[in-house]
Amino acid sequence: MFFFFYVYNKGVPAMSAVEVKNLTFSYDGQTNAVEDVGFSVEKGTYCTIVGRNGSGKSTAAKLIAGLLDKKSGTILIDGIAMERENLLEIRRKIGIVFQNPDNQFIGSTVRDDIAFGLENHCVPQAEMDGIIEHFAAEVGMTSYLESEPSRLSGGQKQRVAIAGVLAMAPEILIFDEATSMLDPQGKDRIKQVIRTLHEDRSLTILSITHDIEEVSMSDQVVLLDKGKLVMSDTPEAVFSSEDRIRKTGLDIPFSMKLAKELKRYGVRLDETLRIEGAVEELCRLRSTK
Repeated sequence: MFFFFYVYNKGVPAMSAVEVKNLTFSYDGQTNAVEDVGFSVEKGTYCTIVGRNGSGKSTAAKLIAGLLDKKSGTILIDGIAMERENLLEIRRKIGIVFQNPDNQFIGSTVRDDIAFGLENHCVPQAEMDGIIEHFAAEVGMTSYLESEPSRLSGGQKQRVAIAGVLAMAPEILIFDEATSMLDPQGKDRIKQVIRTLHEDRSLTILSITHDIEEVSMSDQVVLLDKGKLVMSDTPEAVFSSEDRIRKTGLDIPFSMKLAKELKRYGVRLDETLRIEGAVEELCRLRSTK
């Protein structure tokens, strides 16, 4: 059986899965889409990269994935500097799920689509079936293995795309606005898949997103504006300055808005980033009365 193992030793000093230094890129050779950006993401971290449209977040993700060639700067993946000579080796460490899942479908069935990357890596057929079924189950798509991808909902298509990427055993998983085209139910399902992958596998996850609620459940936030790094820190630290957030065109989580509004009516609620925390705090306050 072809199994994959992900090791995360909390007693060992953390290593960077991704590190970028002075990263600069231009599409037209004149205006920089990403300019002098630098940040690092430790192994096993769930990192969200955020910013308004045109901030450079998707460009940064494509540079990290080796899909674009940097103008200048350094990209290190697992401590290895990305160069043309080792690009294929580094790409094997990275899986990417794009905004539109239809762009990633190859096979005529869900099973064939998940199998595509495995076939390219010459995985024996005897082992392939077990891998396909394992990752289909992991994203809740086992009963759709013989279905045509075109007949699936948007959320189901994204789950198939995730299963296909996971089957390749990446060390780093990039989601490039993977929920932006989905309805609320599909978004929630994909966010739950991402959360489960992070908690159960300790995968390093980079998610480019506009979803503030997703940002609030990540470990690290990289905030970009007009191609430049504003800050890289915890969600709590990033959202601590509402003025700075609003200047970059973003908003604060609903739970923080709720806390501020309740404060006007004399109800003191910790400004937790997650709505679940706000609900728990309200229940606690109610029970003490």
